[in-house]
Amino acid sequence: MDLRWLMFYLASAGCVSAAENCSYKALIEHLGLDNSDVQMTSLRPVHNWTTPTFVFMNLLVTSITEVDEKAQSISTQITVIIGWFSEFTKWNPDDFCGMNFSSIKKDMVWIPDINIIESIKTEFATIENQHVQLRNEGIVLTSNTLALTSACKMDLHKFPFDAQSCNFTLQSPIHTSKELLINPFSDASFLTLSSKKAFQTQGEWELVNINISKSQVNTLGQEQDQLIYTITIKRRPLLYVIIFMMPVFYFLVLDVASFFIDSSGGEKLSFKVTLLLSISVLLLLLKDMLPSTASNIPLIGIYCVVIFALMGISLLETIFVNFLMAKGNQTVSVAAMESTSVLSETVKDTKGPSDSVADSNEERPYTLDVLKQILMEFQAFAHQNQQERKPLCWTRVATIIDVIFFFLYVTTVIVFLISLFKGWFP
Repeated sequence: MDLRWLMFYLASAGCVSAAENCSYKALIEHLGLDNSDVQMTSLRPVHNWTTPTFVFMNLLVTSITEVDEKAQSISTQITVIIGWFSEFTKWNPDDFCGMNFSSIKKDMVWIPDINIIESIKTEFATIENQHVQLRNEGIVLTSNTLALTSACKMDLHKFPFDAQSCNFTLQSPIHTSKELLINPFSDASFLTLSSKKAFQTQGEWELVNINISKSQVNTLGQEQDQLIYTITIKRRPLLYVIIFMMPVFYFLVLDVASFFIDSSGGEKLSFKVTLLLSISVLLLLLKDMLPSTASNIPLIGIYCVVIFALMGISLLETIFVNFLMAKGNQTVSVAAMESTSVLSETVKDTKGPSDSVADSNEERPYTLDVLKQILMEFQAFAHQNQQERKPLCWTRVATIIDVIFFFLYVTTVIVFLISLFKGWFP
C-alpha cells in the first residue's frame, strides 16, 4: 500500500516538474533573466570579447509626410527591424515542451545601440515597443516604428520633374567593427516591394526604390560598420504644371499672337505691358517654391527668366516699331500740308492780279474755276492719304523690322523650349 502511494507521489511530482518546465517562468529562470545581471543587460552577449556580435537589420518606409526643400530635410515614418545573436539566450526546446520562442521586456537583455546618423529629430510614431522576442537558436528580435526627420541633400535642378535620393545611415556610436557587424536582413527588392505595400500616404512624393550598401568609417582611429539605406523618391509634378508652368506658357503664346494686332493704335503696346506684369506676379510664386541656397540654377528658373526676357524684348521692339510708324505718319502729314499750302498760294497769286481786269478777259474766270477744282481734289486726296496713313520710308522700315523680328522671335521660342525639355527629360 505504501509502495503504491510512493509511486503515485513520484508520478505527480514528475507531472508537476514537467508542467513547470513548460512555463515561461521556467525558461526565464533557466536563462538567468530573472535577476538584474549586468552580463545579460549591459554587456555584449558573448563569452569571448573577441567574438563579434552580428546584427541584422531591415528598414521599411511606410510614409513620406513632408519634404522641405529650403531646409534640405525629409520627414518620414519608418519601421526598423533588428535581430542579433546572443550566446546567453540559447535553449533546447525539448527541455521546455517544444517552446522555441518567448517574449520578454527590453530591459532584461542587451540591446545594440544603433543610430541613424542623418537624423535631426526622431520620435516614436506610436507607443514604443517594450518587448523583444527570444528564439531558441540565440536570436533576439525587435522592431520600432519611428517618425523621423533627417537631413537630405537635394538637387533641384530639374524641379518639378526631379527625383531625390536620401540616405539613412545606421551605425553604432560606440562599438567598432571588431565588436559589432551590421548586415542587411533582406535584399533591396524585397524592401522596396514591402515598403510600397505598406505605404500609407499618397501625397506629392512617390517612393521609387530602396537600395542597400555597406561601408566602414574611421572614427577616433577605429573602424566602424555602416549600413546605408538609400531611399529614392520622385515628385508628382502635376500641381506645379497646372498652377505655374502652363500659365507662363499661355502668356508666351499670347505674346506671340500679339504680333498680329494692328500697330497703328496703342492696343498692341498696352496688351504686351499687361502680359509682362502678369508674368511678374507668377514669378513671385517661384520665390516661395525654391530654396535660396540651390547650387545649380533650377531649370524652371531658367524657363521663367528667359520667357520674361523674351517678352521684355518683344515689348521694346513694339515701342520701337510704334516710334517708326509715328515718324512715318508725321512725314506724310507734313508733306500733304506743304503741298496744300503751295497750291493755295499759287491760286491766290493767280486770283489777285486777275481781279483788276476780270471784266475785260472772259478766260480768266474759267482758269480760276479749274484751279479751284484742282485744289479741292488735291486737298481731298491729301486728306485721304492722311486717314489711310499711306506708308512712306519710315513706315516701310518699321514693317520690315516687325516681320523679321516675328520670325526670329518664334524661332528662338521653339529652340528654347526644345532645349529646355531635353534638359528636363533627357
